[in-house]
Amino acid sequence: MLPTPSTDHVNFERIYEPAEDSYLLLDTLSSESEKGFLHERFDATEDARGNSPSPLVLEIGTGSGVVISFLHANSEVIFGRADVLTAGLDINSYACEATEKTVDVAEKIQAQDGKSHGFYLGNTLGDLCSALRPGMVDVLIFNPPYVPTPSLPVLPNFEQRAGELSYEDESHLLALSYAGGADGMETTDRLLDALPEVLGDDRGCAYVLLCAQNKPEKVKERIRKWGSGWHVETVGTSGKKGGWEKLQIIRIWRSIPHNTNNEEP
Repeated sequence: MLPTPSTDHVNFERIYEPAEDSYLLLDTLSSESEKGFLHERFDATEDARGNSPSPLVLEIGTGSGVVISFLHANSEVIFGRADVLTAGLDINSYACEATEKTVDVAEKIQAQDGKSHGFYLGNTLGDLCSALRPGMVDVLIFNPPYVPTPSLPVLPNFEQRAGELSYEDESHLLALSYAGGADGMETTDRLLDALPEVLGDDRGCAYVLLCAQNKPEKVKERIRKWGSGWHVETVGTSGKKGGWEKLQIIRIWRSIPHNTNNEEP
């Protein structure tokens, strides 16, 4: 059992507090099946081109930073290599600051225990994939605002700074982390539309969390229609529960091309 990063320093009046969905991501990504998939996917030995570049792991919507710091601190165990690059992105500037602190705390604990960790590149303030270059992400993690709501909250139009915020402003920031619009899918739909472009051609994969009201089977059917080479399957679930809160994590990836003719690429 890998330790869960501490978030004692986080102000949860402005930032989403880790809950069942966060812990399901931790359990799934550290499961034996997913470690096996990721170890093979990002094998540190040389490939046909004579290199095995460090994978970039990006979480969109880091919130408290509990997920990306967990992957960062345990990169060697989860990915089979310690040279993993990690980064985060959030629309909430307070979440970006909190994530940086969470990663720092996790790093210090690893150092005290004499253990390695990845290379954290920092957090960026931005909206989904708007700040990303094509093909730059190897592993994308997304715990979206998945709760069905009548509408989406608008992006923040008040100054996000370290000073006092009104109760309405803090509530608005929290709503950005859970309110998903129609079927809880409006934000997730935007992310899925961008995935084929932002994921690396050779190794790119994504883990996306869905709830029952997001109609996950329809989501998976949609992804399979992206074309030859694309795959999707459920790799984590909160179990057999009544009600719409039942959660699952889908893994999205494409086949790694192989040189079947034994020719130089």
